Amino acid sequence: MHKFCYKQCMDTRDLIIEKQAAEIKTLKEIIKLLENKIRLLEEEIAVLRKNSSNSSKPPSSDIVKPPVITKTSLGKHKRGGQSGHRKYTRQPFKPEDVDETYEHELKGKDARGLIPLDEWFVIQQVVFPKKMFTVIEHRARKYLDPVTGKIHIAPMPQEVRKGGLLGADVTAAVAFMKGGCHMSFSTIKKFFKEIMKLDISQGMFCKATQKVSESLETVYKKLSERLPDEPYIGIDETGHKDNGNKYWTWCFQTPEYTLFHINVSRGCKVLFDLLGKAFGGTIGCDFYGAYRKFTRLSDALVQYCMAHLIREILFLCEHPVGILAHWAKKLLKWLKKLFDTLHRSESFTAESFAGKMCQIKRDFLDRMRQPPEHKLAKKLARRFEGENADNYFRFLSDPGIEPTNNSTEREIRYTVIDRRITQGTRGQAGMRWCERIWTTIATCKKQNRNVFDFIHQSVLAHWTNNSYPELL
Repeated sequence: MHKFCYKQCMDTRDLIIEKQAAEIKTLKEIIKLLENKIRLLEEEIAVLRKNSSNSSKPPSSDIVKPPVITKTSLGKHKRGGQSGHRKYTRQPFKPEDVDETYEHELKGKDARGLIPLDEWFVIQQVVFPKKMFTVIEHRARKYLDPVTGKIHIAPMPQEVRKGGLLGADVTAAVAFMKGGCHMSFSTIKKFFKEIMKLDISQGMFCKATQKVSESLETVYKKLSERLPDEPYIGIDETGHKDNGNKYWTWCFQTPEYTLFHINVSRGCKVLFDLLGKAFGGTIGCDFYGAYRKFTRLSDALVQYCMAHLIREILFLCEHPVGILAHWAKKLLKWLKKLFDTLHRSESFTAESFAGKMCQIKRDFLDRMRQPPEHKLAKKLARRFEGENADNYFRFLSDPGIEPTNNSTEREIRYTVIDRRITQGTRGQAGMRWCERIWTTIATCKKQNRNVFDFIHQSVLAHWTNNSYPELL
C-alpha cells in the first residue's frame, strides 16, 4: 500500500513537472515574440522622433518643434543694450536732406530773464507727404490726312506707351512688394488704397509683375548659361505648388549669385539640363539620390553636407539600442573635434593644421568603418567605403568648397516663406516670375545692391530697348 501511494505521488509530480515545462516553453516563446515586438516598436519610435534637428527633414515637417537647448547662464540679461557694450544710435539727417525746418522759441513772459543761446534741441521727424503720387498726363496730338482721311498720332516715349497707367518706378515698387515683401495682390491693393489713396485693380498689379518678369528674362538667362562653368555650386530643392500640382524649386548657389529654377521633376534630369554631363566642377549637396546619380554619370565631384551627416549621427545617438548610440557618440566626438580645429585654423601653421585634420579624419573613418551589428550603422558606414569618404572631406583639400550646405539652405528658405504665404502659382507665367524675381532678390542681396533700383533700371531698359543692367 505504501509503495502504491509513493508511485502514485511520483506520477502526479511528473505530470506537474511536464505541465510546467510545457508552460515554461510557451512563456519563453511569448517572451521572445514580445522582445521582437518591443525592438520593432522602439525602432518605430526612434523614426517618429526624427525632426529637423536630428535628420535631413526640413523644419516645416516638424509636427512638434524640437526643444531648444540653451546654456544656463549665471544671471538673466535685461532686454536692450547691455552694460559695457558700445551704444549704437542713428545718425541724424544731413542738412541737405532736411526739407523743412520749424523753430520753436519761448515768447513773452516765458522768456523773461533768460538768455537765448545759439544752440537747439533737435528732433528730426519723418512724415508722409500729403499726396504720395504724381499724375502725369501725356498728350499726343492727332492729325488728319485730308487726302486719305486717316488719323495720325504724334509718337510718345516708349516707356510711356509700354508702361500705361503705372510708370516704371511704380511698376518696380509693385514687383518689390510682391516678390521682395511676400505681399499678395490683395494686400498691395489695400496698401495703395488706404495709404496712397489710390484705388487700382488687382489685375493691374498682376500685369505690372509680368512686365517686370519680362524685363528680368535676359539677365536670368545669362546666369543660367554661366552655371555650367562654375567651379563650385551649392544645390538644394524644396516643394512648390502650381494650381495644386506638385513642382520643385531648385536653388543653385555660387559665391557671386544665386539662381532658382522651378521644375516638375526632382530627379537628376534637372541637373543634366542645367549643368550638363560635362560639368567638371564640384557640387555641395545633401545625400539625396538625384545628386548621387548625377555625380556617378557625369564628370562632377561632390561635397556632401557635413551638417546633414551630423544630424543623422545625432539621431543615432538618441537610439534606444545602446551599442548603436555608443558608436554614434564616438563618431560625434570626432566630428566636433574636426570642426573645433577648423574654426581655430588661424592659430596653426598650414602644415600643422593639415596634419591635425588628416589625423582626425583618419580616426573618424576608423571608427565609422567598424559599425556595430545593426542595419542603421551598416547603412551609414557604407557611405565611407573606399574613396567615397572623400565626398565628405573634399573641403579639406580645396578651400573654395564649403563643408556644409547651410548657405544654400538659407537661400532657399526665402522661397519656402513665400510659398507658405502665397500658396504657390497658377501657371507657367507665375513660375517664371518666381524664378526671376527670387534670383534677382537673392543675387542683389549677396552683392549688397538695392533690389528696387535694379528692378527699376531693368524695367526702363526693357521699355526703351536700352542695355540691361547686369547682375554680375
